[in-house]
Amino acid sequence: MLGFDRGEANIYHARLMFARPLIDGADFALNGKELRGEVALDTLPRLSDRMAESGGYVTFYLRGHQMFDRLLLEIELTGKCRLRCQRCLGEMDYPITMTSSLRLVSVAEIDAADTDDEMECVEAASAMDVLSLVEDELLLGLPYAPSHVVGKCAEQLNVSKQSSSPFAVLAGLNHKQ
Repeated sequence: MLGFDRGEANIYHARLMFARPLIDGADFALNGKELRGEVALDTLPRLSDRMAESGGYVTFYLRGHQMFDRLLLEIELTGKCRLRCQRCLGEMDYPITMTSSLRLVSVAEIDAADTDDEMECVEAASAMDVLSLVEDELLLGLPYAPSHVVGKCAEQLNVSKQSSSPFAVLAGLNHKQ
């Protein structure tokens, strides 16, 4: 298990190491531990169908702390990925800048915690997979239907060059038959 005292840093390169970093969630939060790392996006299998290209890295910063009687994990993610625009189907760069707070709860508390709308809850396990947490947050934070900024799609540029009206384009297709 990996656990680092406040101020220590570990750069984790998933391509170079075989073991995934595991933490004891409750101990990590109670002792205010921190973990920093970098992981290749192509090592996160559940993201593969959301990406246009599997290359790239995401940097994560995981910090545990206690607020009143609650144990919390804070996750910050930064990086860049390539997504597929759902308008033109072209590739687009998408900046990743996410911060999430997760409340750690016991198995007995998980059902009651689900009704608490103020914060997402996860089970405080003794062997929490950090990369799975990172992957979960990325899946929740990436747009479901990403698209270019209006006017930047290749499809929109082609249509506007051909005609000012989409009906004129359809009429042109009808005459070609």
